[in-house]
Amino acid sequence: MDLGLKGKRALVTGASAGLGLAAAEALAGEGAALVINSRSEENLKKAASIMQSKTGHKPDFIAGDLSIQGRAEEIARKAIALLGGIDILVSNAGGPPAGKFPQHDRETWDKATTLTLHSAIDLTRALLSGMKERGWGRIIYITSVAVRQPIDNLIISNTLRAGLTGFAKSLSNEMAAFGITVNTVLPGYTDTDRLKVLARTNAEVSGQDIDAIYSGWTSSIPAGRVGRPEELAALIAFLASEKASYITGTAIPVDGGIVKALL
Repeated sequence: MDLGLKGKRALVTGASAGLGLAAAEALAGEGAALVINSRSEENLKKAASIMQSKTGHKPDFIAGDLSIQGRAEEIARKAIALLGGIDILVSNAGGPPAGKFPQHDRETWDKATTLTLHSAIDLTRALLSGMKERGWGRIIYITSVAVRQPIDNLIISNTLRAGLTGFAKSLSNEMAAFGITVNTVLPGYTDTDRLKVLARTNAEVSGQDIDAIYSGWTSSIPAGRVGRPEELAALIAFLASEKASYITGTAIPVDGGIVKALL
């Protein structure tokens, strides 16, 4: 299936590894021009090399920490300058720290809010006018199944990702008339470095070993395994495409069936 992405220009944040890198690879594989972002220039160089070997396309990259106020707008401006405009935004950011409510002070909440919520909003604000002028745009936020079913020991993530989902739904209603779709994708337990960190944290809290933590997760997933980043990336590529022009305002889980809600 030709997704109609040849010649489209995309910015993917948090893209030096894991879900962000997989999303960037999927878009590049469909012929989109890419700018990728993460904190580390060294990691971005490695990611760009990996993408080139897999897809034949070498992306541009911009190092920048989205947890710093004002950095999102700067990254967006640089991406526009590199590609002449951005048609597709895939907003992804590293997860906030794990822990229960008493463990997090105001400073921790403020930094996590900038990273998880404000950076996505600021990127959107910086890119939206160009999409409206062209009458075409795709905005996709990577959040978490936590917005449907909160995850224990992740109170900051549960709170902020739910807020971003509300923003996305509201924005989708405002932007549909301009040919711009806005959707969120909700990964469940997926084989990334973030999941490994969460497993270690949970093991320390519970006194279990890491294998037991993984076994607990997989036993609760109807598919019987954790996900692969490329499975989420395939959905992102479709939502970014011409084929998905009538899909907007959705929050789609990619979770092996772990969320028990009907809707």
